[in-house]
Amino acid sequence: MPMKILVTGGAGFVGASLSLHMKRDWPSATVIAFDNLRRRGSELNLERLRLAGVKFVHGDVRHAADLSAIGPIDLLLECSAEPSVLGGLSGDARYVIDTNLIGTVNCLEYARTHGALVMFFSTSRVFPIGRLTMLPVTEIGERLTLLEGYHAAGVSSAGISEEFPLGGSRSLYGATKLASELLIEEYGVMFGLRTIVNRCGLLTGPWQMGKVDQGVVALWVACHYFGKPLKYIGFGGAGKQVRDFLHVDDLYRLVRVQIQSSAQHVGHVYNVGGGSLNSFSLAELTDVCRSVVGKRVEIDSVVEDRVLDIPWFITDSRKVQAAAGWSPEIGLHETVRGITNWIQENEKVLSPVFL
Repeated sequence: MPMKILVTGGAGFVGASLSLHMKRDWPSATVIAFDNLRRRGSELNLERLRLAGVKFVHGDVRHAADLSAIGPIDLLLECSAEPSVLGGLSGDARYVIDTNLIGTVNCLEYARTHGALVMFFSTSRVFPIGRLTMLPVTEIGERLTLLEGYHAAGVSSAGISEEFPLGGSRSLYGATKLASELLIEEYGVMFGLRTIVNRCGLLTGPWQMGKVDQGVVALWVACHYFGKPLKYIGFGGAGKQVRDFLHVDDLYRLVRVQIQSSAQHVGHVYNVGGGSLNSFSLAELTDVCRSVVGKRVEIDSVVEDRVLDIPWFITDSRKVQAAAGWSPEIGLHETVRGITNWIQENEKVLSPVFL
């Protein structure tokens, strides 16, 4: 097992969650959470990390020297990112490019120096928006669904697979992640760097500081809890757009398997998500929040579509499920209850983040 583990983006939602789980399961390992603390709320994870025995290092993947100062490692979990699909849209694009692409190069060079295994957390946003919005969908109840019987390259009733065509625009966020994937493949071939790529869909769970453009489940629960209004944006303004989700604890179970049997997964790119069983529309999520949180909030309707949004996306994770013997276990009601309990237990420190 790896004895020295570096988690970039280690004070963020995913990075902190993985750091804490790994230190719990491998207490003799040195686990280092590396983060620039740019995202609001990430500072709240520092005490959790400290109490668990995870070492925190303040640094930035954009600066190679910050990584080099850590010294040799066995395993690098590359969770750092500007995670918003709207990143760079309304201003300077350099931060999202420098963090998500140049940061990846710095991480790859650092890992190559020390012969470390690299697990890179990519995104379902690598798939082009135009192709996704052209898929034939129909309304059934409170959700949109793929037209029954429709099949195309990388598309089936199970969702979007790794074979979905990649030609087309996908946002700066998605483009930087896809470019990173291509570089990772080259580092594997040219330098023998051992890499595993997980293209994650919508991730959620307690300690996610959700925003409109990233972390929608946690945001939806928090707005119900604190009584803040919400909006159904685009696709008729009815909240019928659909995504699947994956609880971060289910993600960790997969990561653990991949680390323990890394030789089987090195060189592979996997779609990782909750699939059709763990999918929801915003309208359905509202119903669950009302039931679990016990509150109703005002929800406005914006008919016009928002740039970069998609009406339907379900992750086809059958490749990684077969390879790892893994499948998601935590459903929507349990997830919403867990987030609600977390907010209730930490209301005083979380209210400034969500209000």
